[in-house]
Amino acid sequence: MVFSIIFLEMCVMNMILSRKQGVMSLIVAFVLTLTAAYNLSAQAVRFPSPSSNAAVKQSIGVTDVNIIYSRPGVKGREIWGKLVPFGELWRTGANGATVLEVSDDVMIEGQKLSAGKYSLFTVPAQTGEWTLVINKNPNLGGTAGYKQEEDVFRAKVKPQMLTASREWLEFSFEDLTDSSANIVLYWERLRLPIKMTVATQEIAFAKARTAVANAQGANLGFANYALQTNSNLDEALKMTDASIAVQETYRNNVIKARILEKMGKKADAVKFLEKGVKMGKEMKTAPFDLADNEKMLATWKSAK
Repeated sequence: MVFSIIFLEMCVMNMILSRKQGVMSLIVAFVLTLTAAYNLSAQAVRFPSPSSNAAVKQSIGVTDVNIIYSRPGVKGREIWGKLVPFGELWRTGANGATVLEVSDDVMIEGQKLSAGKYSLFTVPAQTGEWTLVINKNPNLGGTAGYKQEEDVFRAKVKPQMLTASREWLEFSFEDLTDSSANIVLYWERLRLPIKMTVATQEIAFAKARTAVANAQGANLGFANYALQTNSNLDEALKMTDASIAVQETYRNNVIKARILEKMGKKADAVKFLEKGVKMGKEMKTAPFDLADNEKMLATWKSAK
């Protein structure tokens, strides 16, 4: 009996403790939730940066050029040779490295830069030309982590010193044509032009050819479906002719032959199927339906 009472009391105490622990767990969880919410709200608050972020974008012909950088201010300081030392790699801005992105291949100061994203540095000189550095790593925190072996190229650029001073560092595009521009860095009394040229005509025509070539898949798809359904044959023939005008292939010749045969133009159909079969035999890997088309050609010829 005594043992039963003691056991019952122990059970009750455990229940009380469990409830207390449960309440404490809830309190701890609530406090942690409040703390997390506070931290998140604190992270969401933006404060002004001493060097504000900036981006400038310009199209040169059909090529997009984007520069992402931060803008330090002069703020009464001596810039060249002091804040920005001569002869040392400079991030050409503030905070992280300045980023240059081009959508097509371009030429910068006579050197080729492939489409992509890069970091842009300079090495200021006390006299004479500065050194422009284009590095293939666009994710550098300033000069930290920079590796010279990752440079795409270096080029010499000629600085100019102006009479008027600019408080905030700025990149701009000047002397714009449809195939060239100067990317110009301004800060304090510095003006540093960087020449960029783009083969706009070649790029525009190449993009157009690619677009036309890509469209041929849809053209031939239309023609194939027209053959399957024996409908819209006139339109299918025009689309197949457009495909042949871009590039004559085994496939578009065979499709044109089949359309002409459906339209009752057997002699013309034989001519294009002969051309298609000939091209198929000359291919390194024979088309899967070459044998079938050879048999169809023989049947058409025998039915003349």
